[in-house]
Amino acid sequence: MFLRVAWLVMRKDLTVEVRSREVIYTTIFFAVACVLVFAFALVREGRPLEDAAAGIMWISVAFAGTLALGRTFERERHSETLRALMLAPASRPAIYVGKLLGIVLLLLVVEAVLVPLIGLLFHAPIASRPLELAGLLVLGTIGFSAVGTLFAAMLVRARSRDVMLPVLLYPITIPVIIAGVRGTAALFEVEPAVDLAQMWMALLAFFDIVFVTLSLWTFEPLMTE
Repeated sequence: MFLRVAWLVMRKDLTVEVRSREVIYTTIFFAVACVLVFAFALVREGRPLEDAAAGIMWISVAFAGTLALGRTFERERHSETLRALMLAPASRPAIYVGKLLGIVLLLLVVEAVLVPLIGLLFHAPIASRPLELAGLLVLGTIGFSAVGTLFAAMLVRARSRDVMLPVLLYPITIPVIIAGVRGTAALFEVEPAVDLAQMWMALLAFFDIVFVTLSLWTFEPLMTE
């Protein structure tokens, strides 16, 4: 029953997004705009600033993720969908997992556009260790989205939700962003430091377990109150 509810919530979110394409287009445009601004600022005569690609990638992912979270739950507020889900006889943690999976898949699509663009503009060797890079992105996206989904749902009815979401989200997800930046930077070196990147991946996996567990534990009381 838990998995079925999570699947139905995720499928509902993805179906709405496929039909409207509102959040995905907005998020991709914003992420690409961030990368282009950094490119114009940091690339001189075709030579990018050394070791900038990893930081710019994760900053763009964080900003785009915040926008996606805000727009997704804003749509839920207008249609009263989240309220209906909370009134339904369904497991609250399952609802959270369904929302989380929908956000993660959305951000992974954005990253599929973002990463090649960063590789092109900043000469980042994204194809040198693709599996490790994909692992870092997936684990980092899960950790960031786990906290973001909880806070975005909690603030859905707050008047200052657009301001409060990043204020609450960024301080808590700083460890995830730092681990993602350091692991990605290790892969982007001339000789990729795979062992170091794998260490940061293991740390990201630990953060994911902690954040998802705490979110599952607190989602129902926060939403009930």
